Amino acid sequence: MAYNEFGSDSPGGGVRAVNASQLALPVQDEDVATLRRLIVNKLAYSVGKDPIAAREHDWFLATALAVRDRVIERWMTSTRATKAEKKKRVYYLSLEFLIGRSLVDSLHNLGLTETMRTALGELGVDLEALRGLEPDPALGNGGLGRLAACYMDSMASLAIPAHGYGIRYENGLFRQVIKDGIQQEFPDTWLEHRNPWEFERPEVAYPIGFGGSVQALAENDGHAALWRPAEIVDAIAFDTPVVGWRGRHVNTLRLWSARAPDPLRLDTFNRGDHLGALAARGRAEAITQVLYPSDESEAGQELRLRQEYFFASASIQDLLRRHLEAASLETLPECVAIQLNDTHPAIGVAEMMRLLVDVHHMAWEKAWTITQGVFSYTNHTLLPEALESWPVPLMERLLPRHMQIIYLINALHLDRLAEAGKSDPALLASVSLIDEHGPRRVRMGALSFLGSHRVNGVSALHTGLMKETVFRDFHALYPDRIVNKTNGITFRRWLHEANPGLTTLLVDVAGPTVLDNPEGLALLAAHSGDSALHERLSAVRRTNKERLGRIVEERTGVRVDPDALFDVQIKRIHEYKRQLLNILETVALYAAMRAHPTSEWTPRVKIFAGKAAPSYHRAKLIIRLINDVAQVVNADATLRGRLKIAFLPNYNVSLAERIIPASDLSEQISTAGMEASGTGNMKLALNGALTIGTLDGANIEILERVGADNIFIFGMTAAEVEARRAAGLDMAETIAASPMLAQALEELRSGRFSPGEADRYRSLVDDLTDRDYFLVSADFDAYAQAQAEVAARWRDPAFWWRSALLNIGGVSWFSSDRAIREYAEDIWNVPLAR
Repeated sequence: MAYNEFGSDSPGGGVRAVNASQLALPVQDEDVATLRRLIVNKLAYSVGKDPIAAREHDWFLATALAVRDRVIERWMTSTRATKAEKKKRVYYLSLEFLIGRSLVDSLHNLGLTETMRTALGELGVDLEALRGLEPDPALGNGGLGRLAACYMDSMASLAIPAHGYGIRYENGLFRQVIKDGIQQEFPDTWLEHRNPWEFERPEVAYPIGFGGSVQALAENDGHAALWRPAEIVDAIAFDTPVVGWRGRHVNTLRLWSARAPDPLRLDTFNRGDHLGALAARGRAEAITQVLYPSDESEAGQELRLRQEYFFASASIQDLLRRHLEAASLETLPECVAIQLNDTHPAIGVAEMMRLLVDVHHMAWEKAWTITQGVFSYTNHTLLPEALESWPVPLMERLLPRHMQIIYLINALHLDRLAEAGKSDPALLASVSLIDEHGPRRVRMGALSFLGSHRVNGVSALHTGLMKETVFRDFHALYPDRIVNKTNGITFRRWLHEANPGLTTLLVDVAGPTVLDNPEGLALLAAHSGDSALHERLSAVRRTNKERLGRIVEERTGVRVDPDALFDVQIKRIHEYKRQLLNILETVALYAAMRAHPTSEWTPRVKIFAGKAAPSYHRAKLIIRLINDVAQVVNADATLRGRLKIAFLPNYNVSLAERIIPASDLSEQISTAGMEASGTGNMKLALNGALTIGTLDGANIEILERVGADNIFIFGMTAAEVEARRAAGLDMAETIAASPMLAQALEELRSGRFSPGEADRYRSLVDDLTDRDYFLVSADFDAYAQAQAEVAARWRDPAFWWRSALLNIGGVSWFSSDRAIREYAEDIWNVPLAR
């Protein structure tokens, strides 16, 4: 979809009263005049408001609808061309699309930003004020959804015909509120005032079945069956156009909303059971209410599986319908590529087989060949809890036909291995689709692997670890299937739109071609020592920091110094991402500053943002710890403002667009071997932040491109992490050998940051001492030393700004356009326009 980068942070202000004389169209500028006329028409005929009485949100809707009209013209042209030229289509299936706001992104990609600014200005409306009125679509949580959005942007910009398929969540993940340091979750009602970018397609509806019975059929060698679901839910399509760079091509993001076929049982209602008459509607609509409902209960687990099957089935039914309008199923691999973004859509492999075999009466082996030919799978994690598996009894009850198909896929797969002489029980157990260790579960990662012709990791390290760990035995059997496709980001959103001041500077230095070809940023290396350029870059950064400082004060009450080092960790809260390491070192720094108040301390602002899953209690405790430490540190007048801590609530794309351009230091400190890639590291480096990080994920590739002198690497390697874990997780000796760490842990244990509840963080301290799986204690001293080096380097502006320029130029390779070209050439076999 389209994305807006720099929305106003306050919905108030910026729109003055409009009088009748301002509605007259000027004759000297037809482009501006056309847009003015279109906006006023939309305001009157689509929003139903008189311009004189219109409020800010009315103007936003009218403006968005006017921009949408400009997109629609190109959308239809692109769709017609794809059909006429019979181009191969890519279908990107993702449970998340963290697309961000759309207004300014659409204007930017269409080249209409300044024209629209002028048109609105002549109507008495400020474009900057409208930006902040647009809600962030609550369609994702973190890197997975943001990557999907970047890839949709790049596929459109590269004119690759594509559909994104996902779920139209009514309330998203949740809106995060911090009260007394504690995360609270509330519905994210982003659709409350309508979504002007989408088109409901009530005529595009597919039945999605659950439960019921299965009748075996004699046809197709006994492989076919008749499934009679006990429950049917309708999937209704909502389409959003995704406009590419310079408006040359427009693709479609199709999101599914769940509806009950019979939303009101009138007979039940008339008998007086008014709530019971709506039960089927509530059960159906629950599927698309919330992203990642808590799976602590059996009902929550079932709802997650219902969500995944719902959108996978609707998407595959839809793409098959589209394909059959012009070709036969036998040509599907030549015309269609389906990318599974993680294991959430993995049930689509079994659904494709059901549709081909049971509905379209295709022979099993041919259907399997076609299925493998169209599917490919992106793995995003090696964490066991993120490699999904489902209890067999749940699958048998909710999706009985799919469970049969998975059993048959597995049996034929294991039989082929046995016939090839690979009959070792341990090997067969490892590559089975059914986990027999304990209660039986279906391994969705294994299903994704087996049902795909290509499986990719998202960084060089991650892909290597996939081959060595989670998919080791699969890789031995199918050595050509796993490939690497390092993640990328769209520079259009994360540089051009998020940081226009820096973009202007880069165009001045490297030329306007960098707007179309990020590789041109490499020219910065030749200018990295230019002191005048350092001053310009520093001025741009300070402006961004002043803006962020206002946001920090508005949202947290913490006043920060824009001349201080802005040290930023913004990402989902998880133990492996080690926000705990960051705040623990901050506690140690605070103790040192108290002990030596006259020392030359580098002023520092520690900025945290991110959400913890509602059921992830340890992550929520870490959020509370950060806020508790912040409360003590920020109130300590003896620090004289040289250390401040802020946790910004409700982290989303729009907030990231404010934080990233203002960041000096990028915290990428995950336990080595546990972060698949990361994309925040790329966005921050692109905007000139220096990275402090471990040799994990894409940090390694960033290191290779920016040089060891321009990044702060610390800690154990992935191999050393495994060796340390194998040696034991008791860190008592490590802590005893580190006075800084020991003191910091004692301050947590003593209740210094939790007056009135001294034991609040005792469990954290105990785990860091006795069972430190994420090796916070083991890496602490190396991290503290790296932070000391950061402080020293910050006091050398020539070094800092030279390194910042080398980071900006060095990460030009991490463009999502580059990544999508690699997918197109190596996985999807889709031709690219030259």
